[in-house]
Amino acid sequence: MFNWGQDIGIDLGTATVIAYVKGKGIVLREPSVVAVDSNTNEVLAVGREARRMLGRTPGNIVATRPLREGVISNYTVTEKMLKYFINRVCGRFLFAPRIMICIPSQVTEVEKKAVIDAATQAGARKVYLIEEPIAAAIGAGIDIAKPCGNMVVDIGGGTTDIAVISLGGSVVSTSLKIAGDKFDEYIVKYIKKKHNIMIGERTAEDLKINIGCVYPKMQDTEMEIRGRDLIDGLPKTVTVYSSEMLEAMIEPALMIVDAVHSVLEKTPPELAADISDKGIYMTGGGCLVDGLDKLLQEKTGINVMIAQDAVSCVALGTGKALDTLDSLDVKNRARR
Repeated sequence: MFNWGQDIGIDLGTATVIAYVKGKGIVLREPSVVAVDSNTNEVLAVGREARRMLGRTPGNIVATRPLREGVISNYTVTEKMLKYFINRVCGRFLFAPRIMICIPSQVTEVEKKAVIDAATQAGARKVYLIEEPIAAAIGAGIDIAKPCGNMVVDIGGGTTDIAVISLGGSVVSTSLKIAGDKFDEYIVKYIKKKHNIMIGERTAEDLKINIGCVYPKMQDTEMEIRGRDLIDGLPKTVTVYSSEMLEAMIEPALMIVDAVHSVLEKTPPELAADISDKGIYMTGGGCLVDGLDKLLQEKTGINVMIAQDAVSCVALGTGKALDTLDSLDVKNRARR
């Protein structure tokens, strides 16, 4: 059979872009950051290289994250970023690739169109969309086609998507703009208030990854950080403890728990019984915050499991869903 171009699955995340190529698996994992020269509008760096520039650029260079809270906030930069990543994945292709991109479950039609347009302008022959919780469930190895309830909590960088899935679709779902980035925001505010120093996004993320927790730890851990003293404006070093991180991060964690609770309240009784038996599956990089699974389990009384490759779950699920593209095309032609 003649190959009409590659099929690519993209997890277009607020923090990270992960690309899956049919037959090859995950081929790209880069931060969704772009550095642009504001004078010439030229893209200077994308991905890891651009991330290193965050908060460290001269006036004419702007390092930005073109996606905020799961949706496109800067259309032009997103298009340039996608073009760069597609070219890296495909090389010089004879035919434009078909691309499947995952989106949060509660996006508007305008936001959906922005994703489709950006991918088309970046070089896609055809663009398909898949909801993040469904992709996450497929990636976690759940058989979503069966008539039984599965609950997935996908915590990314910009959004947390919670869905009860049965017979291949979402029965009840919600998407809230509280996820990894929000934890970082709360850490910055806490350090400013408690230690009177200003830290950047990257330092806040390092704190979250290394000593962050939302459930009391057996042993208090510590980490040294540097920031700018708000009184004299000079660099200052302080030691931060995991017990302080618990204080800083518990509020957004409880907001996620409340959202899970409200989805469970709206779930039909038969499906709720299935979830009670099978447990709740957590996916996405944000679910790796220390103690988040224990907190959710304690508050709901339901067993909580973290998926095996939590960070890549959505991309893997999008990749597996690429197998259905031919049947989708046939259905679309039949409808016409």
